[in-house]
Amino acid sequence: MTKLYEQNGFVTPFPYQQFVHSPYVPYYPEDIIYSTGSGRPFIVPYEYTGWRDEQLSWKKTAYLHGNLNPSPLFRFSGPDAKKFLSKYLVNTFEKFPIGSGKHAIACSERGYIASDGVILRTDEDVYETYYMYSLSMALENDLEKYDMAFEDLTPGAFLFQLGGPLSLQILEAATGDDLHDIKFMRFRETSINGKKIRAVRLGMAGSLAYELHGKLEDAHEIYDAIYQAGKPFGIRRLGWHAYMMNHTENGFPQWGYHFDLDMPFLMNAAKILGSGGDETGLRNPFELGWGFVVKFDHDFIGREALGKIAANPVRTTVSLEWNAEDIADVYKSLFEDGEPYKEFEQVNDFTQFKDGKIVRYQDKVLDKKGNAIGLSTGRAYSVYYQRMISQCQIDLAYAKEGTDVIVLWGEPGTRQKEIRAKVARFPYYNENDNRTFDVETVPRVNQKARL
Repeated sequence: MTKLYEQNGFVTPFPYQQFVHSPYVPYYPEDIIYSTGSGRPFIVPYEYTGWRDEQLSWKKTAYLHGNLNPSPLFRFSGPDAKKFLSKYLVNTFEKFPIGSGKHAIACSERGYIASDGVILRTDEDVYETYYMYSLSMALENDLEKYDMAFEDLTPGAFLFQLGGPLSLQILEAATGDDLHDIKFMRFRETSINGKKIRAVRLGMAGSLAYELHGKLEDAHEIYDAIYQAGKPFGIRRLGWHAYMMNHTENGFPQWGYHFDLDMPFLMNAAKILGSGGDETGLRNPFELGWGFVVKFDHDFIGREALGKIAANPVRTTVSLEWNAEDIADVYKSLFEDGEPYKEFEQVNDFTQFKDGKIVRYQDKVLDKKGNAIGLSTGRAYSVYYQRMISQCQIDLAYAKEGTDVIVLWGEPGTRQKEIRAKVARFPYYNENDNRTFDVETVPRVNQKARL
């Protein structure tokens, strides 16, 4: 068993004063790998039961994840809240009923994504956003121009993710409530141990999934209650390592892993490695497959640039399936004379934080003649499909499924390997889609809730 140390009211496995445990996720006295390289002021679980076991959870059982905390949570309320948000978001507000949510996207004047996250309409003239960094920056110049109140609720809130085919059953077991009525991108209140939480049907797992929002003071208790309720269902706690993999597999590009944000304080904040490290990490919504979110029924920052891109799109996002023989050659080179190819140090190009900078990986994608046609990001090995895959922003002419391409592996100036790849389905994970999944096929755990 891991040796424990008492520090600042938290129990940690590290004898260093600068390490404290997360106020969001409880510590369990087990042999868990922790990480300090998450950009957070506390250690976070990197792996619980191993990345293979955890990765399978969103296909076979369910996972519980709490490492996104603290999650930037902003509340905008008042007569001009909609007017302000419409100025900065590409989303339409024409059909946005109370109790629903949207994938929110804000762009720069150049049309690149400045931030993306979730926006919920919680009441008349009241909206709450998660991870919309750029909106808080916009307030510095705009707040006094609008009849609107702004609240930064981040310090007092938690966000947990519960995803996988058994997630609804686990959530009902923990709450004692029938939650079958929550449709995709809808939410309502429920409670665990008498503590109120908000359950939103959304997630990055591709399959059935929920986000759970509540007060920070209740975080440890709520997390553990869900975990204990999920044990009979085979729940897994998801570490930081495997979490990043589900974004690649499930076709949802993640900032810091697949692309960078176009915000002043983040400019040049990321160090990009790989054969494509000399190219920008900025992307527009159409390149990421999010063009359907952009609605030109209102004026917003970046509208002119995005209008031109919409009229003449250049790239879109696809999955790439890497050639197994070429991958084997990379490993084989470690045991041969001469300079080896760049090693696959981890099973995925895991985002790291070093010296205050995000370290991200990006590889050039070539056609058979060696012409650059795209950029590969988020490389990860899928245990379920037994394939090495990545996402790729690729020229439209090469986006057809089955197209042969080449991933240029290795840093410039080193021995590089041309790894064959095929354009594959996007998203790569293609089961139990949360958007269309029929929850009436899921058994109700709490019969009392039906009476």
